[in-house]
Amino acid sequence: MNIRIRAAALAAGLLALPALAHGPTPHKADETVVIARPPTDVWKAIGDFDGLARWNPAVKQSAASNGNAPGSERTVVLATGGQLVDSLDTYDAAAMSYSYRLYQENVEVFPVSYYTAELSVKATDGGSEVLWSARFYRGDTHNDPPENLNDEAAQQAIHRFFRTGLDHLKKTLEK
Repeated sequence: MNIRIRAAALAAGLLALPALAHGPTPHKADETVVIARPPTDVWKAIGDFDGLARWNPAVKQSAASNGNAPGSERTVVLATGGQLVDSLDTYDAAAMSYSYRLYQENVEVFPVSYYTAELSVKATDGGSEVLWSARFYRGDTHNDPPENLNDEAAQQAIHRFFRTGLDHLKKTLEK
């Protein structure tokens, strides 16, 4: 009887091992800002896929290969150095939104290995709401990432990048 209990316990323990060895968990970020300006004014400021450097001080330069056409690749040079490349998935000027994904990572300067993101403007009482959302993975997708490439580092980087842009946008447009 003892042997059966021990065998069952061992089997249960071995079956649980794969759960401990899973890879990274996808994360999400949703940042918003309400701006006391009409949606068309806000969209004019943020609506160009290659215009990120005009309103986000975390970006030194941005340029897109094919403007706002899906498939356009945007090179984002960060103010802190280094660059990323994004690819535009959808662009809908009438709905005031676009979505994009990380095409070429650089975890040394931005600790995220992959993301998809959407930027949109909606009318709200007295102005506009800008929503910037992303789904992403940490910079190192192995089981025990170094501290600078773990979940917390990725979350901080995405949220800081979004907040920096949205807060600056609000400040600039509400002058």
